[in-house]
Amino acid sequence: MKTSILVLLTACLALMSCGTKTQSDKQQTAATAEQPTDCVEVLYFHGKQRCATCMAIEQNTKALIDSLYADQVAGGQLVFKIIDISDSANADLAEKYEVTWSSLFITRHKGGQETTENLTQFAFANARKAPADFKAEVTRKINEMLK
Repeated sequence: MKTSILVLLTACLALMSCGTKTQSDKQQTAATAEQPTDCVEVLYFHGKQRCATCMAIEQNTKALIDSLYADQVAGGQLVFKIIDISDSANADLAEKYEVTWSSLFITRHKGGQETTENLTQFAFANARKAPADFKAEVTRKINEMLK
C-alpha cells in the first residue's frame, strides 16, 4: 500500500513538473517576445471585484490621460492599458509585474530597456480622498518618463 502511494505521488510530481517553466525558460521566453517600441505605458491592473478606491484609480487615471495626453496617445508615445488579472489571457503580464490585486504601474520602454514605477500604494492612498494630488503625481511621473 505504501509503495503504491509513493509511486502515485512520484508520478504526479513528475507530470506536474513537465509544465513548469524554470527561471531561465521564463527569461528566454521574455527575451524572444516582441519588445514594445519606445513609449511609456500606464498599466492599471484590477481583478473581477473592485472597491470604490480601485474604480477611482481607473477613472482618475483615464480622465487624466484623456485630458492631458491625447496627442501622446495618438502618436504612440503613451499607452494606457486596463488589465483584468482575472482573465487568464493576462496571466503573463500579471506575473511579470507580480500583480495579485489592483495595482498601478508606469513603465518606460526606451532603447530596449524598461524602467518601472509602482504607484500602487500612492494610488490607494490618494485616488479617492485626494484626487487632485493623485492626478498631480501621476502627471509628474508620466512627464518624467516621457523625457
